Amino acid sequence: MTRVLVVEDDPQLVRALVLNLQARHYGVDAAPDGATALRLAAARQPDVVLLDLGLPDMDGVNVIKGLRGWSRVPILVLSARQGSDEKVAALDAGADDYITKPFSMNELLARLRAAVRRTEDISAEPAATLVQTDDFTLDLTAKRAVREGKDVRLTPTEWHLLEILVTSPGRLITQKHLLNEVWGVSQSSKTNYLRVYMAQLRRKLEKDPSHPRYLITEPGLGYRFEG
Repeated sequence: MTRVLVVEDDPQLVRALVLNLQARHYGVDAAPDGATALRLAAARQPDVVLLDLGLPDMDGVNVIKGLRGWSRVPILVLSARQGSDEKVAALDAGADDYITKPFSMNELLARLRAAVRRTEDISAEPAATLVQTDDFTLDLTAKRAVREGKDVRLTPTEWHLLEILVTSPGRLITQKHLLNEVWGVSQSSKTNYLRVYMAQLRRKLEKDPSHPRYLITEPGLGYRFEG
């Protein structure tokens, strides 16, 4: 049974989440504050965490940092905070996804299933080096991209950027993280670099670069690879 830890101080929302999750045969624990969440996470070892940022005893970002000190459990943030800075802070701290309140239960459940699948895929294939899509194939070991039976030449920078995205499929990677990893901390504000290189990757790999199927932009936040 997949176990979910719900970290939320709104009793009505907690009740709705617990009922919907239990109806779909998830095991559920609930924590009304950050301290309880960290204690339950250590004791119950959940498979996924649903986390509100506005907790009574600490900011949810600090809960994320506390969990990331010892766990790679998927963390889905649920928050009424609309600003992109808030979202980026949560994602940079280690959250896997961000869902803005109010949200539909169907969307939440779909995101939760995707997070669990990603974890299972990583566990099953810890050293996967071949990424296959309907339109192209990437051999990460050989640094080889093939589209429509032909090799696609990618620069070292394009490869570095692409590898970060494809090795965390479905996960939103922030602009800051990508810039730090590929160009270094001193260039962490140069978002124009990302726009240029992502456009190049789409031209080389996507069937319709103006409507990408695989290399997805989350405006103001970052990018994700959908395999």
